[in-house]
Amino acid sequence: MTQVYKSKSLATLSSNKAVAKAVGQLDVDVIAAYPITPQTTIVEELAQMVANGEVKAQYIHVESEHSALSAVVGASIAGARTFTATSSQGLELMHEILHITSGLRLPVVMAVPTRALSAPISIWNDHSDIMNARDTGWIIYFVSSAQEAYDTVIQAYRLAEDREVLLPTIVSYDGFLMSHTYEPVVIESSEDVIEFSPKTWKGYIEEGAVAIGTLASPDYYYEFKYQQVEAMKNALRKAEIIDRDFYKKFGRKNGLVETYRTEDSEIDLLVTGSIWSSLKLAIDKARSNGLRIGGLRLRLYRPLPIDEIEKILAGKEVLVVIDKAISYGLRVAGPLANEIYTNLQSPVKIKSVVAGIGQRTITNEDLYKVILHVYKNKDSPGFTKHTLFYGVRGVELDS
Repeated sequence: MTQVYKSKSLATLSSNKAVAKAVGQLDVDVIAAYPITPQTTIVEELAQMVANGEVKAQYIHVESEHSALSAVVGASIAGARTFTATSSQGLELMHEILHITSGLRLPVVMAVPTRALSAPISIWNDHSDIMNARDTGWIIYFVSSAQEAYDTVIQAYRLAEDREVLLPTIVSYDGFLMSHTYEPVVIESSEDVIEFSPKTWKGYIEEGAVAIGTLASPDYYYEFKYQQVEAMKNALRKAEIIDRDFYKKFGRKNGLVETYRTEDSEIDLLVTGSIWSSLKLAIDKARSNGLRIGGLRLRLYRPLPIDEIEKILAGKEVLVVIDKAISYGLRVAGPLANEIYTNLQSPVKIKSVVAGIGQRTITNEDLYKVILHVYKNKDSPGFTKHTLFYGVRGVELDS
């Protein structure tokens, strides 16, 4: 691959284009793509790079998202560094191959600008698509800016290809709210990028005679699945090391869980994605009115850094988890809230809030209203007994 960038520079990019820039610098061998809103501009940008000779990768045009992931699975088995991207219904069409990719322990990297699922049809954002992938054995990052999207793709390849991990990795972010919003992004030199994430994956074929995708009887299948459990444990440890190394080399640190004003907070709110900037404004307003409120942003979702969350919440009274997806039929209807609720050992009260479904607007003022509601009702008997569906017409805040 020819070097696209010779030195550090500043560019104005959407998160989609920031992802494409990172992929272009990482000496990827095979890109397979099928366009779907709002990820299309990622693969359009990469197609242009390949056509211009800037990136010497094999670009495969396929007939579906199922085929896109299948193509990079085959390439990865042969030792190629691979990339693909999708959203919403495309991720659902890939679902069968998501399990195959992780089960085969292939270090595929995929970008997912998140988008609501049909029906009815919505091209706008929420997290219903990515939540359906949470138990497929993929590492999953949630990022909150174009800069972080660029940085995390670079980290994702190093993590996925680590011999103690070897798991496929998703870098997800809010569709339209981030995928098509332009921000300043620091672009590192290609030399430094590839030095940080060198190609270490050699595939299985060079190891000699191997069988791929064979039948496993009950005598062996369970052990294969447990190996993925252990790989996820390794991924949690390695993700922290990689983020720390990234800071040493490039001066930017994102962490696995980011905090804001949690040092003396009584009530904390946990979010993912682009809502983070609005939450910080709401927290500042609450603080100016004498309320001890703090915030957490979950960056690494799979594996879940529950021990780190536990440390942050030590001595806190309430944690409000705001989900942009719904687990239907559950009392705690926010999927992330449910996971925090069932995994956390701390006595902190967990309040589930669902908001932003189908990209229903959530402003800092909306979040401030949620804060006031929680502060007012935190001692009521039914406080943790139901999910607050914020922003639904006809549903009152106190319902």
